[in-house]
Amino acid sequence: MPPRSFPSLRLWNSGGFLYFNPGHLRSFSLVPSIASTAIAPHFSSSPRRRLNCPQSLLSRCWSRRSLSRSTVAPFSAAAVTMGSIQHITEHLEKPELDDRSYRVIRLSNKLEALLVHDPETDKASASVNVNVGNFSDADDMPGMAHAVEHLLFMGTKKFPKENAYNQYLASHSGSSNAYTAATETNYFFEPSSPLYGALDRFAQFFVSPLFLESTLDRELRAVDSENKKNLQSDLWRLMQLNKSLSNPAHPYHHFSTGNLKTLKEDPQQRGLEVRSEFIKFYQKHYSANRMRLCVLGRESLDELEKWVEELFSEVENKDLPQNRWDDVQPWRDEDLGIQIFAKPVMDTRSLDIYFPFLDEETLYESQPSRYISHLIGHEGPGSILAYIKAKGWANGLSAGVMPICPGAAAFTISIRLTKEGLQQYREVAKVVFQYIAMLKEREPQQWVFDEMKNLAEVEFRFKQKSPASRFTSRLSSVMQKPLPREWLLSGSLLRKFDPDLIKKALSYLRPDNFRLIVVSQEYPGDWNSKEKWYGTEYKVGKIPQDFMADIREALDSTPETRLSELHMPHKNEFVPTRLSVEKKEVAEPAKTPKLIRHDDHVRLWFKKDDRFWVPKGTVHITLRNPLAWATPANLVKSKLYCELVKDALVEYSYDAELAGLDYHLSASVFGLDVSVGGYNDKMAVLLEKVFTSMRDLVVNPNRFHIIKERLSRGYRNAEYQQPFYQVGDYTRYLTSEKTWINEQYAAELEHIDAEDISNFFPQLLSQNHIEVLAHGNLYKEDALKMTDLVENILQSRPLPQSQWHVRRNIIIPPGSNYVYERTLRDPANINHCIEYYVYVGSITDDMLRAKLLLFAQMTDEPAFDQLRSKEQLGYVVWSGARYSATTIGYRVIIQSERTAEYLESRIDNFLIQTGETLENMSEKDFEGHKRSVINKRLEKLKNLSSETSRFWSHIGSEYFDFLQNESDAANVRALTKADIVDFYKQLLDPRSPTRGKLSIYLNAQGGAHAKVEGKDQQSRLVSLLGKQFEGAGFAVDTSRLSSAFESADLSASDADQILAVLKKFLLSEMSLSEQQTAPVLEQARQNIGLHAKQLGIETADKDSKPVTNGVGKPKTDRKVTYITNVPEFKARMVMSAGPIPVTDITEFEDFDAKL
Repeated sequence: MPPRSFPSLRLWNSGGFLYFNPGHLRSFSLVPSIASTAIAPHFSSSPRRRLNCPQSLLSRCWSRRSLSRSTVAPFSAAAVTMGSIQHITEHLEKPELDDRSYRVIRLSNKLEALLVHDPETDKASASVNVNVGNFSDADDMPGMAHAVEHLLFMGTKKFPKENAYNQYLASHSGSSNAYTAATETNYFFEPSSPLYGALDRFAQFFVSPLFLESTLDRELRAVDSENKKNLQSDLWRLMQLNKSLSNPAHPYHHFSTGNLKTLKEDPQQRGLEVRSEFIKFYQKHYSANRMRLCVLGRESLDELEKWVEELFSEVENKDLPQNRWDDVQPWRDEDLGIQIFAKPVMDTRSLDIYFPFLDEETLYESQPSRYISHLIGHEGPGSILAYIKAKGWANGLSAGVMPICPGAAAFTISIRLTKEGLQQYREVAKVVFQYIAMLKEREPQQWVFDEMKNLAEVEFRFKQKSPASRFTSRLSSVMQKPLPREWLLSGSLLRKFDPDLIKKALSYLRPDNFRLIVVSQEYPGDWNSKEKWYGTEYKVGKIPQDFMADIREALDSTPETRLSELHMPHKNEFVPTRLSVEKKEVAEPAKTPKLIRHDDHVRLWFKKDDRFWVPKGTVHITLRNPLAWATPANLVKSKLYCELVKDALVEYSYDAELAGLDYHLSASVFGLDVSVGGYNDKMAVLLEKVFTSMRDLVVNPNRFHIIKERLSRGYRNAEYQQPFYQVGDYTRYLTSEKTWINEQYAAELEHIDAEDISNFFPQLLSQNHIEVLAHGNLYKEDALKMTDLVENILQSRPLPQSQWHVRRNIIIPPGSNYVYERTLRDPANINHCIEYYVYVGSITDDMLRAKLLLFAQMTDEPAFDQLRSKEQLGYVVWSGARYSATTIGYRVIIQSERTAEYLESRIDNFLIQTGETLENMSEKDFEGHKRSVINKRLEKLKNLSSETSRFWSHIGSEYFDFLQNESDAANVRALTKADIVDFYKQLLDPRSPTRGKLSIYLNAQGGAHAKVEGKDQQSRLVSLLGKQFEGAGFAVDTSRLSSAFESADLSASDADQILAVLKKFLLSEMSLSEQQTAPVLEQARQNIGLHAKQLGIETADKDSKPVTNGVGKPKTDRKVTYITNVPEFKARMVMSAGPIPVTDITEFEDFDAKL
C-alpha cells in the first residue's frame, strides 16, 4: 500500500514470514474490533511494501520501542508546573483540518497524559500503555505479561464485580480490549457517554486490581484457548520459529502467549502459588512513570485534566527505569550466516532475509530505513521485484525495519516465491544483493528523499480522524517513544536528509550479518527438527560456502557486472500537485447521493463532498453482467481475469499507490467491480489506464500458469484457516440461492487454461450495465467525464434489467432445526466450530430489524460473559445479527475444543436463560440498551471513505435505503420491553414452535474433547466453589480442592456426591469444624443447580439426545434434520423475494445539478 502516516500492511495469503512479535488480544470479536484495526505506530517503515503481517494483527505484532533511559521523553518546549501537574505542551503539530485541541501533562506521580478535546466526537476513549510486555516474562513462566493483562479486567477493589467494567461499557454503547506486545501492554476502551464513569472503572486497573482467585483459573484457560487457536496458524508458527532460533539470553527468544502448562501446571509443580506470581509481576513492573495515558472526549481540556488528576494520581510511582536489554543482542554470531528451511501448514512459499540493523529509536527526524525500504521494496521498472517477477520467480516482495526493543532491530526482506522461484531461491537472493550493491555504490539521492518527504507531508496535512479508541491506543503507544511532544501526531514526517546515516544503515546489509528462511511444503523435504511451542518442522544449517561466495560476489558487483535490468526508480509522475478544496458553508451535509445520469446503460450517482473537505475522492464502478456469477467456472474465470489485469498493472500502478492513489478490481455477484480512490488530482489518468488494460489484456501464458497455481493454492489454503474464518462460507452457501464454496471453485480451476480467459473476458466487457458512484472532491462534470471515459473505452452494449442477476436467500421454515456438518481438512487442528443461526425475517421489515438490533445488543455482553468467561467454551465467542442480501437472523459463533453438538447445547441453554433475563430486566436497564443501539446507529462518520462506503453499500444492496441508520434508531426508540419479550418468544426461544434454526458444525478430525470437557467441568466447579468460599471469608487452595474432586464423576450431576467430597475437603484439608462446615455446605447445596447449569452438567432429560459425557441438551421438542445434500435442501426451501428499492429510484434524480 502507499505511504500513510503509519503505513498499513497488505495481507498476503502466501505464508510469507511474519516479522513482528505478535501481542495478544484479551478478547475476540468477528466484527472489526477497535483493537484489531488499531495501527501500531512505526517510524521506520517502508513506504509501501512493508511486512506481510495481516492487518487484523497489526495492532499486536510490534516489538515497540519505548522511552529513553531517564523514562522522560525530551521536549522541545519548556514544561510549566501548574500545582501538582506539569503542563508540557499544548502546541502539537496537527493536520490542516484537525479541530481538536491537545494538552500534554505529567502528574505528580510521573504518569504522562495526552488530553484531547474533540467538540464534535460522539465517542469518548482512553488508553493506557504500560512499558512492560512479554520480554519481561520470567524465563520459566512464559506468558506472564499476557496473563496479567487478562486478569486486570477481572475486578478491582473499588469495583469488585468481575465484569463490572464490561457491563458498564456495554450499557453505554461501549467496547474495550487490550493487547500485550514485546515491551508494552496496551489497554483501551470506547463508550459513547459518559466518559467519567468508564474512566473511573478503567483507572482502577492500575490502582487496585484484585486478581480474584475465583477468576484465575478461567482466565488462564482463556489464555490457553487463545494459544490453541493459534497453533495451526503459519503466522504464529513461523514467527515463533524465528524467535526460538535466536539468542536464548535475549527475551526475543521467549514464547510470548503462554498456555496452561507454562502459567499454571509447571509453576504449581515447582511449588509456586501462581496468583502470587502474577501479583508480584504486576507490583514489579507496573508503575505510574512507565505509563502513558491518552484521553479523548467532548469535555474541555481543563475538565479532562481534572478527571485525570483525580482518578490517576493514585497510581503508584515506583520510579522504575525503562525496560532495556542493551547488554545482549537477539542474534549471536552463530545465529547468523545460517539458512532455515521451514514447513508451513498452508501451501505457501517465501524467502525471508534478516539483517540485524541500526536501532532507530532516536532517529525520528531522518528515519534512514525508510529510504532503503522504499527502494528495495519498490515495484516499478528497475526494481528487484520487476526483475524476479519477469523471470517467473516471484509474485511479491516487501521490505522494512522490524524494531525488536530499544537497542535492537532487524531489516527484513520477504519475497513470495513461485514454484520455479523456490527452486531458484539462491538466484533470487543474489539479485537482492546485487541491488543492495547498487545502493551502496551510489550516494544517497536527495530527490528520492524529497519525494518521500513531500508525500508524507501531503498525507499528514490531509489526515482525517480515525475511530476514537484506535486513536487513543495508538497515541498512548507513540508516547513511549522519545519524540518531542509537539510531534506526537506527526511522527511519520521526514524532516532531515542525512546521507551519512543512510550509508551507515546500508552498512548493516552485508554477507556476515544476515540469516535467511525458506518456507515451503515441498523443499527440501528432509526437515529434521520440531520447534518446541508450535511443532513447526524445520531444518537449519550454515549457508553453504558456494552460496555464500555467490552472495559476496553479488555484493561486490559493479555496474559492468551487475544485471542491467536493475536500476533506480524514475521520478513519480503521480505525486499530487493540485490539492485545493473549494469549501462552502452548508446548513447540513447531504445525506444521500444524487442520480445525475440514469438511462438504459448507466446509472451515475454523485455527491460532492460537503463534510470532510479533503482533496480526495473515490469512483466506484460495477460492470453488471450475469455471466460472472452464472456458474462456479465462470466466477473462477472472472477471478483469473482480474488477477491477470492487476498483474499486468503492477509496475504502472505502484507509483500511483505511493502517491496516495489506488485502484481495485474484483469479480462479484454482479459482475466486475472497479474502483479508483485517493487524491483526485490524477484520478482520471489512473482510471483510464485501468480500463484500457482491462480491454486490451493479452494473456501471457507464463503469468497465467503462475497466477492459476497461486489461486489454486489459495483455495486449498482456505480450508486450513482457523475454523471460525471458514464457518461463514458454509452459512452463506446454505442460505443463499446461488453461491458456491471453495472446493467447487478448485474443481473447476483445474480445467481452465489461458485460452479460456482470452475467450471469456470479452464477453464480460461487451455487454453490461454500468453503475457508478462518484464521491469526494469532485464536480459533476468530473463524474460525467469519467463515466463517458469508461463507456468510450469499453464500447459495450446496454444490458437490459431483465437480465440482471437477482439475489435471494432461503427462508428457514418455522419449527425447523437443521444441522449441516463438515469435517475440517487440517488433521492437526484441534478446534471445532459452530455457527448457530436463527432466522428472523426480511431485511426490509423495519420493526423486525430494530428488534433484532436491540436483542443483539442486550445479549452481546451476557453471551460473552457466560459462554466465554464463565463456561470457558473457547477463546472465540461472538453473537449478533447476521445480514444477508434479503434476510436477517441472529447468530452465535464459537470455536472450541468441545464438540459442536456440545456447543449447541450450551447456546440453547444460554438462550433459554435469556428469556428469564428479559422478563426480569428493569426498565432502566432496558432503556439503557435502547440508548446504546441508538447511539451506535447514529454514530458520526469519521472520514470521507466511511461515507463513501456507506453510500456504495446501500447502492449495492439494491434497496437504496440511505437513511436506514436514522430509521433504525427511530424504530428502536419506539420499542417496549414487551415487544422484545414477544420477539424472543416467537423467533429465538429454542422451545418456540415458530423458530427456524440452522447450525453449521465444523468438526475437527481428532482431539480429546471428551476428556477435556470432563477436566474442564471439574476445573470450573472448583473455580465456582472457590468463589463461594471467598465470599464467605475463607481462603482456599484451589489446587488442593481440585485434587479432591479427581475421583468424582461430575457428569452424573450427583449433588450428594459433590457435597460429600466437599465436606471431606473442608473437614480434613481445611480443618474446619462441623459447625463451620454446615453453613458452607448448605449454601453449596442451594447453589449446586446453578453451578451445574453454568458447567453444562445438568441431568439429561430422558427424551433429549445425549451429548458428550452424558450432558443433555435442554429439551426443545424439535427433531434435528441433518442436511446431507445441499442442492436438494435448497430445492425444498422457499426463497425470499429479491431486493426492491425502499424509495422510488427516480426520487434521487437530479440531472440539472450544478457542475
